[in-house]
Amino acid sequence: MQRVPNAIQFTTLGPDELVRLYAYPASIESPWIRVNFVTSIDGAATVDGRSGALGSPADRTVFEILRDLADVVLVGGGTARQENYGGAHTDAHRRQRLYHHGLGGSPDGSPPPIAVVTASASLDPAGRLFTDTARPPMILTTSMAPPDRKRALADAGAEVIECGETTVTAPDIRAALARRGLLRVLCEGGPSLFGDLITAGVVEDLCLTASPLLIGGTAGRIAVSPKASPTPMTLRHALLDDDGTILTRWERARTQG
Repeated sequence: MQRVPNAIQFTTLGPDELVRLYAYPASIESPWIRVNFVTSIDGAATVDGRSGALGSPADRTVFEILRDLADVVLVGGGTARQENYGGAHTDAHRRQRLYHHGLGGSPDGSPPPIAVVTASASLDPAGRLFTDTARPPMILTTSMAPPDRKRALADAGAEVIECGETTVTAPDIRAALARRGLLRVLCEGGPSLFGDLITAGVVEDLCLTASPLLIGGTAGRIAVSPKASPTPMTLRHALLDDDGTILTRWERARTQG
């Protein structure tokens, strides 16, 4: 019988061990895009249109660690609207410690900004992204998006960045983040954005939680793209919680050290 060599009991791990398991590479010269998703064991990415019901205490703990490690949280406009995104709320002390150890975080403990990809700039300037946040969001949009929408988002405090003429591509996203020194990228969806990143070959690792639930229904999968080619991945670890939750991290095979 073959065993999983990197399987670890989640309850034996403290915050420092989780940081070690999920830390980005020590030296990054260009954006390293990590994707984080939760899914049911029958492949549903949402329950009633939202992913929150799939989570567990272990998943929430890792979710918080991932945000603490990141320079920026990347999310698609549809997901930001559907999940009612606000700003990232992170552990200021831990982010300072991570920064001083060269593991991400920030020197003053401030949270990572939320960067929203929306070609049409279709966001509510009165929404939680603008009102429930310690840092203004970044809006990655296009030159063809309605000027009045972009102006309203800028007036609400956002940094509005025109990344393309009609679409925002993966290279556009990487270039915009790289110019701002935001290299530890945490993408939280949605499926279309994840699919675009797979198609472009820029997903470096995937943190995937399998929730011990059968959902059925018509929920979609975590990635959607008609053009993507299979990407070989290497299992870095599998964390097993007492409630049956399985938390895995997969790294793109060609990037393994």
